[in-house]
Order: sequence, then structure tokens, then C-alpha cells
Amino acid sequence: MKETIKKYAKRYFIDAMGAMALGLFASLLIGTIFDTVGKYTGLDFLGTIATYAKSATGMAIGVAIALKLAAHPLVIFSCAAVGAMANAMGAVLSDNAIVTWAATGAGDAGTTFYSAGPAGAFFAVIIAAEIGMLVSKKTKVDILVTPIVTILAGFAASWLLCPLVSYIMYFLGIFIASVTTVYPLVMGIIISVVVGIVLTLPISSAAICAMVFSPSALAIATANGTEEGLLLAGGAAVAGCCAQMVGFAVSSFKENGWGGIVSQGLGTSMLQMGNICKNPKIWIAPTLAAAITGPISTMVFKLKCTGVAAGMGTCGMVGPIGVIDGTEPGAMMWVGLVLVCIVLPAILSLLFSELLYKIKWIKPGDMKLEE
Repeated sequence: MKETIKKYAKRYFIDAMGAMALGLFASLLIGTIFDTVGKYTGLDFLGTIATYAKSATGMAIGVAIALKLAAHPLVIFSCAAVGAMANAMGAVLSDNAIVTWAATGAGDAGTTFYSAGPAGAFFAVIIAAEIGMLVSKKTKVDILVTPIVTILAGFAASWLLCPLVSYIMYFLGIFIASVTTVYPLVMGIIISVVVGIVLTLPISSAAICAMVFSPSALAIATANGTEEGLLLAGGAAVAGCCAQMVGFAVSSFKENGWGGIVSQGLGTSMLQMGNICKNPKIWIAPTLAAAITGPISTMVFKLKCTGVAAGMGTCGMVGPIGVIDGTEPGAMMWVGLVLVCIVLPAILSLLFSELLYKIKWIKPGDMKLEE
């Protein structure tokens, strides 16, 4: 029983969520990068590309998850449609209650539409892919049966789950935005540390941030006057992710050299997960760095970010690009970006790790990556 639980937990909450992050990267995230570059270069065609890339978010999530679940081709292609519909579906809310299920942003006066977004697509696609696989290649008319069953299952899952998912994400977004608006120092620490830790764990911080800091969450925050809080929370998330990636890259330089700088600093700190399991104390230095850079981000430089970029850190420099896209341009933004995302994580993590070496909590070789 225990092994079965571990198997399916890995399948759905590690493998599928990781695939979801790749789908987000290939659509929403790349669209954001094109949009940002176009804004600063004046190349309008990049904005057009960004619009189409972002519009394919649900489809990309659907294909990515179904592919990771080893679905058959017809199931994978059908999951593109499931991802698109689930990403757009949600609920019309009024007075913090669900008024009705909805598939568009339309609503009466005094109501708000909140889409389930990537979170809804995540659950609906998993269900649709698994049900689609039950009939795939089982009949002589597979080309009809498999897409029909997969899409119908996806619609049913979306219809049942997306309003609930959107309701949960709605309140989570309101909570983070409201509390960060009032307590930016405390939330800067909490969000930076938590999201940074999630980044290093074998689950997707990018996918989680895409759900929490979604366009729907930003729209609600803007309407109730807590937009600043939500954006600052996204900036703190970037700070925490950068602290983990840059922190481990610098702290382990003696063991891993420049290859480790690239693989961890521009790749992922998840590479240290095996070493963390052997000696959890190696996690202290980058986590303490995150606890310092997070509130510096929210209180001093007021760095802002939304969406999937908030959970990417320095992976491909996506986190800093998200900050550039979300923060008012100016000298403070650039100085804060360099300090919070690169310089401070490197210096602080190195100082903390050296202290840990001296008190023998960690020893040479503890952060050595496998060849």
C-alpha cells in the first residue's frame, strides 16, 4: 500500500507537475520573455509572437502532462483540447461565494470571473489522460473513440473541478496579496524561504507560482486594491529561488567548479537533493540567504513579478526577466535586480556555508554533484 501511494504521488505530483512546468515554459513563459524583449527593443512583432504563445498555455500544459504520463498519441493530442478548456474554465464569484460555473470572463455587475488556470488544467488533464488510456487502441475505431472519450472526460473533470479549484486559488491569492500589502517584511521572509525550498525539492515551484500569481489573481488584487502586495510577493518568490540556485552554485564551487556554477546557477538547485538527503545541513546557507534577500526585495527595492517566472529563479535568467517585466523601470530596479538575484545570494550563502564548515556541520565533499 505504501509503495503504491509513493508510486502515484511521484507520478502525479512530481512527474506530471514537472511536465506542467515545461508546458508553461514553452508557452506562457516564453511569451513573457518575447513580450519583455519587444517592450525594451521596440520590435512589435515580438509582442505578436508573445500573444500567440501565451494563448497556447492550456494546450501546452495538456500535451506536456499527457506525454509525461506516457499516453498514446491520440490521447496526447486530445489533451491539448482538454488543457485549453480547463485553463479557461472557472467560476463566477460574488461576495466570496460561487455564483455559477463559467467558461468565459463574462459576469453580471457585482460579480467576478476567476479562471482555474494552470491548476485546473493540471487536474483535468491527468484525469482525461488516464481515462483516455483505458480505451486507447482497444477498438477498431480508435481514431474516433479515443479523442471522444478523452475530451468528454476532460470536460467532465473541468466542469466538476475548475470552479472549486478557482475558488481555492481565489482565496489563496487574496490572502497572499492582502497579508503582503500589510506585512511586506514578514511575508517577504516567508514567501522567499518557502518558494525557494520548493524550488529545490523535486516538485515544480514554477507550476505552483503560475497558479498562485496567475492573471486572474492579479485582476482580483487590482480590483480590491492589493495589487502591490501580490506583485511584491512574486518578487520575494524570485528572490528565494535565486538564493537557492546561486547560493548552492557558489557554496559548492570548491567541489563542483564552473560546471556547478552553470548547472546549478542557470539550471536548478534540485541537483543537490541527493546531497541534502545525506546531510540536510547543507540547505541552511541558501535558505538563510533567502530569508534575508526576500524582505530586502519587498521592503527596499520593491521588486515585482507575476506568473510562472516567480518560481524560476535564475534558471535561464527567467526570474530576473520576470522582475524586469513586472517592476517599474529605473536605477533602483536594476540595482535591486543585481543585488537580490545574484550578488547578495552569492555573498551570504558563501559566508554562511564557511561558518558551517568551521563548526563542522558540513564537511568538504558534502555538496559534490555526481558526474
